Amino acid sequence: MFASTRPAVRRRALAVAGTAAALALTLTACGSSNDGSSSMPGMDHGAKSSASASAKATPSMGDIPGMDHMADGNGLSDNKDGYRLTSKDTTLAAGKQAAYRFTVNGPDGKPATDFAVDQTKRMHFYAIRSDLTGFQHIHPIMAADGTWTADLDTLAPGAWRMFASFTPDSGAGKGTAFVLSRTVSVLGPETKTPLPAAAKTAEVDGYTVTVKGEPMAGMAHPMTVTVTKDGKPVTDLQPYLDTYAHLTAFHEGDTAFAHLHPTTKVNGDLGGPELSFHAELPTWGNWRLFLQFQTGGKLHTAALTLNVG
Repeated sequence: MFASTRPAVRRRALAVAGTAAALALTLTACGSSNDGSSSMPGMDHGAKSSASASAKATPSMGDIPGMDHMADGNGLSDNKDGYRLTSKDTTLAAGKQAAYRFTVNGPDGKPATDFAVDQTKRMHFYAIRSDLTGFQHIHPIMAADGTWTADLDTLAPGAWRMFASFTPDSGAGKGTAFVLSRTVSVLGPETKTPLPAAAKTAEVDGYTVTVKGEPMAGMAHPMTVTVTKDGKPVTDLQPYLDTYAHLTAFHEGDTAFAHLHPTTKVNGDLGGPELSFHAELPTWGNWRLFLQFQTGGKLHTAALTLNVG
């Protein structure tokens, strides 16, 4: 009796195992995303929700300004794929304006001189101190020999990281976006500023910036920013770098770089009050966000701390 029932038992066990395997494959497929998130700057991860939910929450890559020119990596290296950020400037003076000079050398070891226009500029340059203060976003000038000069505003003593964001328009890296960086010491006694606590709002020049969204580390997530003044919606945001606002983030501790791309397209001379962004922050912890927007010909920079779980 027992011998005759064993094949039946085995068949039932195999059927149960097959059903479990099929269920596991189904769940894995539902949890994955084919939205191309792994090609985002500094992110090697998928979407937070199912592919269908992500498609509803996040526009397609082709609909997002600048999404076809997004750098890969967190920007903490001075070289990638044969391109290298070089500079003789390892120290700068404190308390005054300074000129930081650098080149981007191509795979042939020579300074590259042909760069594509990205968000109206051929080079975006960022400076941030190790405590995430002193943020500067500059568009440097390139000489004929490939030497760029970034005119920095006053720098406080301490360790700084200089980021260069660019896309070669010829050579091996044509059409590929890069973010490379180098560190610089600003001489003098350093006084570190504690990172402000995480908050959803920030004040700048009489404007209030409110951030909505709960980004998760390693996951794509929509984020909206609303700009108000005296409690009233601001609708006179002027186009700035092919969008109505520019958002950059740096990670506490290592100053890793992330560029949060706008999904609100420029439609006319004025925009606001609500702006949408595609947020992908690769690691958990505190990120310092810098939102730049323009009204009446004046550029405003609001800063707030966002905690990412």
